[in-house]
Amino acid sequence: MKYRELYDRGVRELSATGIKEAKLDAGLLLEHVCHTSRQDLLAHGEREVGLAETKRYVNLLEQRSRHIPLQHLTGTQDFMGLNFRVNRHVLIPRQDTEILVEEILRRGEDGLRILDMCTGSGCILLSLLHYSNNSSGIGIDLSAEALETARENAALLGIERAEFIRSNLFEQIEKSEEKFDLIVSNPPYIETQVIPTLMEEVREHEPLQALDGGGDGLFFYRKITAEAAGYLRRGGSLYYEIGYNQAEAVCALLKEHGYTRINVVKDYAGLDRVVYAVAP
Repeated sequence: MKYRELYDRGVRELSATGIKEAKLDAGLLLEHVCHTSRQDLLAHGEREVGLAETKRYVNLLEQRSRHIPLQHLTGTQDFMGLNFRVNRHVLIPRQDTEILVEEILRRGEDGLRILDMCTGSGCILLSLLHYSNNSSGIGIDLSAEALETARENAALLGIERAEFIRSNLFEQIEKSEEKFDLIVSNPPYIETQVIPTLMEEVREHEPLQALDGGGDGLFFYRKITAEAAGYLRRGGSLYYEIGYNQAEAVCALLKEHGYTRINVVKDYAGLDRVVYAVAP
């Protein structure tokens, strides 16, 4: 079958099963299988695709039709211009989270010691280390499988100044004189009762542990905010990604625990996305 014909088949099959981004996903899966680029559809649409590649593409279409996330099928996701391995054990990195990383990088500081809470794929910590000089960091997560993925991403990106530790929040992090300059977290923040309403790709295929923030979505913000100051140097900062409707509540938590210079940053859609503050 010709390249263009195979793409058109993909669009039809994905559209028929309710995939909203059918054209985009059909193209990305074909590029993944054939090791091509977006330009090939226009420039080489008449070329014949081999039988093995065709079978693999059809198989991936069938899986995507069952709403298995595209990134789980390709095994990768771009984040901050870097390529990260992803799987069902980690939350797929979102563009919204880039706002969090960009806001930290605006400080332009090097040599930071960073603690990344609920690290997942490691995308936040590894991006910060990649785009700064002489910084180092620890990523913690409760999931051993997530940590293995983060370590794999560190190796693939050639980042050696990252350590990944299995810990229930701060339990395995020792308090010492060498405190952190920065604690950052994109914690689970979706309200428990909202999870059944999420799109199928998310609620059925991404780890519940990385989504569920408790009854009001604030469980992890409370736990982290209550303890973080003991691990931050004087003048150190705490950065959070938040849900669109959580800025007021998270700011109140920070204020309650003595944080100062509390700021809220909006994403490109104009929604509250990041809250950060200076430790007491």
